[in-house]
Amino acid sequence: MKIGITGTGRYIPSIITKNEDFLEHEFLGTDGSTFANENAVIIEKFKSITGISERRYAKPELKTSDLGYLAAEKAIEDAKIDKEELDYIIFAHNFGDLTVGKTQGDTLPSLATRVKHLLKIKNPKCVAYDMLFGCPGWIEAVIQANAFIKSGMAKKCLVIGGETLSRVLDDHDRDSMIYSDGAGAAIIEANPSSGEILAHTSVTHANGEAYYLFFDKTYSNEEGSDTRYIKMHGRKIYEFACTHVPQAMADCLNESGRSIDEVKKVFIHQANEKMDEAILKRFYRLYNKEVPEGIMPMSIHKLGNSSVATIPTLFDLVRKGEFQNHKVKEGDVIIFASVGAGMNINAIVYKY
Repeated sequence: MKIGITGTGRYIPSIITKNEDFLEHEFLGTDGSTFANENAVIIEKFKSITGISERRYAKPELKTSDLGYLAAEKAIEDAKIDKEELDYIIFAHNFGDLTVGKTQGDTLPSLATRVKHLLKIKNPKCVAYDMLFGCPGWIEAVIQANAFIKSGMAKKCLVIGGETLSRVLDDHDRDSMIYSDGAGAAIIEANPSSGEILAHTSVTHANGEAYYLFFDKTYSNEEGSDTRYIKMHGRKIYEFACTHVPQAMADCLNESGRSIDEVKKVFIHQANEKMDEAILKRFYRLYNKEVPEGIMPMSIHKLGNSSVATIPTLFDLVRKGEFQNHKVKEGDVIIFASVGAGMNINAIVYKY
């Protein structure tokens, strides 16, 4: 039985925040100290490493579940299915619904249930639940949908990845410039007319790596310490990803039975331009190959890092011919790969 993606959708927020919008921020060190360099220098260095020049933030009235719903509507329409036939809705996120000005994430009820409600799906056998797996959450949800279908428990699944990271940022943290908002969705079905999941792999490294991404207080010593924000050990994450992600991708490709020369596109989680380029270079080095030109589309320059949403939004853009000079055609072998909090890594080899 073939299992594949029959429809995709995305919601890219309308508020554009450019690097120069951070010029008046008071960036501080972890101990609350100020930096010797001016913000213009900090921002320029940030851009040279991450590739980010701007990112998207959601309007205040839109929560993560709203973004997921808007992406899901498009995926259902694209797949040309009856929404009442969905067996599962799996929503990958990290922080739940976040309201501007409030300090708690809201996951009661689950975001998947909220999307089911917004879609007005009446079928009670359509099971809705959330996936917490860091940035690799959307890929992991696709892997679970694949397992449900393979086992006979489902025929059609809706998989969503969404986040509003702009609402868990410490304005005094330079790393806050990385994050953004967005949502992407896909319909996974049994026996599609084209497309097939060929192999997948997932790993968790938690022996010393578990808290490379974590929640902690602001860097400002003058502000309240009760609110927590997303934090990371950037250098450790970079080294971890470059060490472990290439091998996970290779393991997945080897399991698929396809050769490195058959791979036409690689969709890597949009976390950091230099890191993604290093991952890809090391992946090809495992096969004694050079990286083919144009094999890795990058959306981070304009969309930032929207966590679980980066891969499904990028894939939807490329799939629909709306992204620069990149496209995929029937029969192409592509790889999805991600790394993030946990520390989790996963990959899928997919024949389009």
